[in-house]
Parts: sequence; C-alpha cells; structure tokens
Amino acid sequence: MIRMSETETSSATAPSATAAPTDLYLDTAASEAVSRAAIEAMLPFLTEAYGNPSSVHAEGATAARALEAARASFAADLGAHPGDVVFTSGGTESDNLAIKGVALAQVRRENAAHAAAAAGDGSTSAASACANPEHAARPRRILISAVEHPAVAESAQWLHDFFGFDVVRIPVDAQAHLDLAALEREAQRGASLACVMMANNEVGTVEPVAQAVRICHGAGVPVHVDAVQAAGTIPVDFRGLDADTMAVSGHKFGAPKGLGALLVRGRTPIEPLISGGGQERGLRSGTQNVAGAVALAVALHEACETMERNSTALVASRDALVRAVLEAVPTARVTGDPVHRLPGHASFVFPGVTGEALLVDLDARGIEVSSGSACAVGRHEAPGTLLAMGLSEVEAKAAIRFSFRAPLADADIRRIAAALHSSLIALHVPGIE
Repeated sequence: MIRMSETETSSATAPSATAAPTDLYLDTAASEAVSRAAIEAMLPFLTEAYGNPSSVHAEGATAARALEAARASFAADLGAHPGDVVFTSGGTESDNLAIKGVALAQVRRENAAHAAAAAGDGSTSAASACANPEHAARPRRILISAVEHPAVAESAQWLHDFFGFDVVRIPVDAQAHLDLAALEREAQRGASLACVMMANNEVGTVEPVAQAVRICHGAGVPVHVDAVQAAGTIPVDFRGLDADTMAVSGHKFGAPKGLGALLVRGRTPIEPLISGGGQERGLRSGTQNVAGAVALAVALHEACETMERNSTALVASRDALVRAVLEAVPTARVTGDPVHRLPGHASFVFPGVTGEALLVDLDARGIEVSSGSACAVGRHEAPGTLLAMGLSEVEAKAAIRFSFRAPLADADIRRIAAALHSSLIALHVPGIE
C-alpha cells in the first residue's frame, strides 16, 4: 500500500503514530503492511481456537486442522507439496536452517562413514548410505552468489569458521546477473550446496535461477534458493524449478513479521538446528504458531492473486517512475537489470551525495525509501551487491531504492521526482539546478 489514511494508520501495523497521511511509503522490499485479511484470519486462533496442535483433545485437533490447511494453501501458491513446508520465524531462520542443515547432514554422513571404516564394517547402513550418489559425501565447499543476503553469506561463513567449509563466491555482472559459466566451473569441482537468490533485494534483478539449478544438479550439487523478495511478487514454482530448499519471509507480502517458511524436498538430507519435540518434520521443534501459519497462508494467497491482476500495471508504474527520476535528475543511474527486475522495484545511484543523507532529506519531505538492505541499516557500509557489480565504494554509498507493491498514481510519481530534485538541491549536489 502506498498511501494510507489516518484511519488505516491508526489500525493494525502503522509505521509511525506521527506519520502524515500523505506520506508515500516506498520501502516494501524491507517490509509490507499487514493484510487485513491476514489479521482477520488469525484472530480466531488467538482468542478462541487456541489449542496446541500437538494435543489430542478437540481443541488440539481444531488447531492441527487449521495448521495443515494453512500448510496446504501455502504450498499450493508456491508450487510445492504440503509436506515440503516447514514453518519458521522468517527468511533469516529459513536460510540458516537450509544452509547449515544441509551441510551438517553431510558432516553426519562423513562421521558415520569414518566410524564404519574404523570398525572395519563396510556393510553397515551408514556406509551404504554414503555410497548412494544422492547422499554421497561431497567436498566441503559452499557456493554462493556474490550478491546473496547476509543470512546466506553469514551462514556459509559460520560453516567455514566451525567446520572448515570453503566458501566460494560466484561473481555477477554489472547488472547483478549471476555468472553462470563461473558457477558451472565451480560446481564441476564439487560442493556441498549452492545458494542462489531468486531476486535481488537491493537492485531488483531477477536471477537466472532455473539455469543455475540445472547446472548445479548436472554436477550433483544441491541448490538452496532464497525467494524472500520473490514470493508473492513474481511467480514461484518450487517443484517446477526443482530446487532442493527455498526460503520465504511473510512480512514481504502482507503477513506479520516473524513468520516464514523453508521448503524442503524429501530427497534432501538436512539436520535440524533446534532440538525438542520434533514438530515440523523434526526440523523445527517447538509448538507451532497456528495463528501465524494461517496469516502467512492467507497473506501469500492474497498477494499471488493481486500479482496476477496488477503485474502489467505495476511494471508500467515502475518504468514511469524510472523515466521521471532520470528526467528530474539526469546524473542519476539505474542499477540492476532495467527489464528483468522485480515489478515494483526501482533503484538508482545519485552521484555527489550519500544515500543515507538523501533518504533522510526525502523522509522529511514525506517520501520513505531505503538506501540498501534493511538488514544493514545503521552500519553505514557500502551495499555489497553494488560493490560486487563493480561500483566503487563512493558510488555504492550513493544508492537509493524505491519499492512498492501497488501501482503508483501519476501524481505520486511526479511528487517523487520533484522531491528528489529538491533534496539534491538542498544537499548542494553539484550539477543539480
């Protein structure tokens, strides 16, 4: 939602009690407002049907049915099977579970094989499992694109620090496209896992994920896909893509924060990171958040329906915004792929100013944007994606991202362009008149 009335702002999840009703919120890549349908759907499971889904009495059975219905709906909207879905707290946990879990499953297999070899019993089930090409020990290498989210990059680094896995970063081109030739070279050398995001959060580029999966599977390397920016925004088909795991985060498409899921194929060996009662296929122990799962499913379904209706108009709105910004600020440069990008995502570099200074000035003018990944705000670092694309640190720090999930009105596009121009003049940027 781009424009909120005072009534809407006072309900549910208003970003600020003092925000003016005319503020333009253009940071949905960081977080979206909670869907009213999602709020209404989850309320009964907070106030009436509050049983534990693991309990055997009637209240527990009601909760369990709601949980499984949410799982089935969520799976259907992502081209998955209900059994693929593991509910989590969001994209970061899902990325951690996928990357660490798959790698630790390999460590377990290696340990079992070593124990079997030490015992001199090559016929044990552990040794047999390791002989299976699907489950065979692979080189302790994690392949990640150079533009992955910190949840992916830091999980891979954790495996390096504690288990000696090598982390191999696959380069990208000047528009943030993954270098498929480099990926193939590294995959042929073997790896425990490859990680590829479906769409980039900072510059909006949609990555060649289908080709990446085929390349990696051809080399026997499983693939984790971070679909946090994609789910609910562009079509996602987990089974059709043939990915092994996929991370999704609910607050990007209208669910409350702290909700998400990891999709996991049954063929994929994976270890849990949380021990306990064995909920969620034993991969995420703890009493399930039934109300949250219901909200997650409802919000995703609503987002997918809206996506089908509004996709063409949203792309037209994005392109109109790009044209207006470039006309108002001729020195600005679009970052990312100008065509194959998220429909409601426009990102730029504005030479002569820092993104942080510009977003603060725009905020004072009622235009709420981002200078990079929301997970890096406050660190004042150059966005890693832009550095990987070949920009200098100074250029990368001049980045601004506009993201929205509904088409912008023409008047709002004109207002954004005018505000940008005024901000750059106020910030004494050379060449702006």
